[in-house]
Amino acid sequence: MADAKVIPFDDDRARPGAQRPGRNGRRRPAPAGQGTPHGAGDGPDAEVSPLPARRAPERDGDAQDAVEDRERAPDGTAGRWERRIAGGLAFLRRRITGEYEVDEFGYDAELTEQVLMSLLRPLYEKYFRVEVKGVENIPSEGGALLVANHSGTLPLDGLMMQVAVHDNHPAGRHLRLLAADLVFMLPVVNELARKAGHTLACAEDAEQLLRRGEIVGVMPEGFKGIGKPFSERYKLQRFGRGGFVSTALRAGVPIVPCSIVGAEEIYPMIGNARTLARLLGFPYFPLTPTFPWLGPLGAVPLPTKWTIQFGEPIPTDGYPPEAAEDPMLMFNLTDQVREQIQHTLYKLLVQRRSVFF
Repeated sequence: MADAKVIPFDDDRARPGAQRPGRNGRRRPAPAGQGTPHGAGDGPDAEVSPLPARRAPERDGDAQDAVEDRERAPDGTAGRWERRIAGGLAFLRRRITGEYEVDEFGYDAELTEQVLMSLLRPLYEKYFRVEVKGVENIPSEGGALLVANHSGTLPLDGLMMQVAVHDNHPAGRHLRLLAADLVFMLPVVNELARKAGHTLACAEDAEQLLRRGEIVGVMPEGFKGIGKPFSERYKLQRFGRGGFVSTALRAGVPIVPCSIVGAEEIYPMIGNARTLARLLGFPYFPLTPTFPWLGPLGAVPLPTKWTIQFGEPIPTDGYPPEAAEDPMLMFNLTDQVREQIQHTLYKLLVQRRSVFF
């Protein structure tokens, strides 16, 4: 369509007395004195000369594409779907041919962005209806260590925190979670965790990511937090030996406390089949009001309303390098982070109207 031109009507041009068509399709005379000999425009049969035909303006490529999209579908959906299909086919081609990149930890940015995050987003937006507060406390650039409470029987809170950081931070930053050994021992889960950017919860990997300017997430409660009974909900367990504080001090990055409300109720753990857990090699085997009594249906989480709040960052770049070896300093900073998370949890619980709304 970019080469289309307005073709002049040569027969009208050849007749100096031709009249222009009106809106109703009839020929109408030109105004008196316009395109007529002197004194010839007074009567209804006066002959007039038509205006010269004008050339249609050329359109640039983007404008032309937009016009073609509108011509194919009035609302432009046809063009959008064509581009989505083309992008999907290109993505599959790169997957098949291996023309994609992963880092040394196995992180696949393209797969995470286009597939994994898209699968988690409906759960985040529609099912748990996560509300995010204080995302501005996460730095726009450079490394930072996010420290959060852990709960819910299954580690969905870490995945929801990952979506919260990516979708709400102005810089669209990715969260790299530190996961337990068990995650990387399970088939399929191991591969997906690596592709999503998660890595083993060890000081070496965490420090390397932080020095590279990544946002790293850690949940110091570990299995003690995620597998605690429902009667102890929102009561933080021990934060280990403060290894995460030592890592942040060595990398010189801020510590951002994170409080998550809503995850405790998705699988209310009313019992623990310890014998079965030992046979399966799990740290615990949960018994909930629905699992295992309802079979696979009992594995569906309850649709609770979530709130994730990122607190004020605690800077560590003002400490000397040897501070990472000071046990008293690590204890004090660990206790400060834990108290800030616990206080925020209580505050959010008071503000919450209902578990599900």
